[in-house]
Amino acid sequence: MPTPHSLSLSLSLYIPDVLNLMRYFREQYGKVCQVWFFNFLFVIVQEVEYLEPILSSPRLIKKNFVYDVLRGWLNDGLLLSSGSKWHARRKIITRSYHFAILEQFIEVFDRQSETFVERLRGKADGKTVIEMFSEVCPTALDIITETAMGVKIDAQKNPNLPYVKALAHTTHLIAARITQPAYYLDIIYHITHMLDNIRLKRNVRIMHEFTDSIIRERRKRLHKSITENHQKNAGIFENYFLVSSRFQFCFLLEAEAHLEFGIKKGVAFLDLLLQSTIDGKPLSNEDIREEVDTFMFEGHDTTTSGVAHTLYRLARHPNAQQKAYEEVQQVLNKSKTEPITMKDLQNLKYLECVIKEALRLHPSVPLISRVSEEEFKIGNLTLPPNTQIVIPLHAVARDPKYFSNPDDFLPERFLLENTTKMHPFAFVPFSAGPRNCVGQKFAMLEMKMIVGKVLRDYEILPLGPDIAPIVTLILRSTTGCNVGLRQRA
Repeated sequence: MPTPHSLSLSLSLYIPDVLNLMRYFREQYGKVCQVWFFNFLFVIVQEVEYLEPILSSPRLIKKNFVYDVLRGWLNDGLLLSSGSKWHARRKIITRSYHFAILEQFIEVFDRQSETFVERLRGKADGKTVIEMFSEVCPTALDIITETAMGVKIDAQKNPNLPYVKALAHTTHLIAARITQPAYYLDIIYHITHMLDNIRLKRNVRIMHEFTDSIIRERRKRLHKSITENHQKNAGIFENYFLVSSRFQFCFLLEAEAHLEFGIKKGVAFLDLLLQSTIDGKPLSNEDIREEVDTFMFEGHDTTTSGVAHTLYRLARHPNAQQKAYEEVQQVLNKSKTEPITMKDLQNLKYLECVIKEALRLHPSVPLISRVSEEEFKIGNLTLPPNTQIVIPLHAVARDPKYFSNPDDFLPERFLLENTTKMHPFAFVPFSAGPRNCVGQKFAMLEMKMIVGKVLRDYEILPLGPDIAPIVTLILRSTTGCNVGLRQRA
């Protein structure tokens, strides 16, 4: 690796234009450069060849200090934790995304996306500009709340529920703070944004109280269900007593056909956490709340960004839209009363290419970071401890070395015959390695369901202003993700 160029930034940088800043660094200083920001050393890596040793390393799993603005809400959940705590939680949560569990969530995706499609009907006149980010968000929230916590909040129909409003206000306040590095320091933020800080704490308290109440209720119900089923199905349970306690939820999955409480009866991620143990000890309510809150944060805004940008791109690329529509018609050609299955979603091959190409151009998380807790070597470059490693996925996925015409929307790039030639780290919208997004299969199935249903019912039109990307914790647009809709005949 060549020695990176070095420059210093000593101002309180305002970063809504961080994507252009990354492009500037690349053009002026190359794909690897180091930046001093006050007393922090940042190494910005935009070279695909260097991503594998960074993202694959089990020694580089700590997130940088920027994520600390979320700690008051998410505490030490999977997104923010590191070390032995992260490893133990990661094992539990990875098992929670078992294929059988994802399959039982398809019904939730189907039902909630159908509600979404019906909500849009009043605006589908071919003239009205529809801002898709705000329209998709309550749908994604309904889906993640039902699958993560096992409760229906009907955010699509009841946007003024306290939990829904608290979540919206919290993400807005954190998004505003994240664009101004001077406010990463709590003391500065608390002094300069006293009222915002009070509002933030109040909204976080509302969300924590809601999650706590659900955990208590589900724990009580789970205990009752297991006790009743133990008595009712003693013979079945005897076959599984030798299973390690840390695989208890797997044992329940295998017994699902015999039990009232099982996958076919709608287990949420929360139920699986309630049945999990670390070193033989069950997770506390606080432990579980950290992870459920993390599910809620990561499972609604990121998916919303992915769906909104996909619909935006389809509106402006009618040829790709027509191909995706024809596939949807072929695969989902069934009555609306007939459920969509996992197999149906898996057969939407071209639509998956469309979503991947939208994520390449507009990754929901456009920058990721790591911190070297000890000396770390990449090629001939030695990173000292506490180096902030920044990987702008938005720029990496537009590298002309790996993608011809990188700014063009070409879903065919992701056809199977083309992906075999693609560098495995050139396209990593869900990150990669041990710290990749544990819910990426969940997210892809959810996005295919929502986009597929919109395509089935509506022609998507290029109405409204173009996007103007802005990076907060996720990729948004200052002008919105605007489209129009026209009812299909």
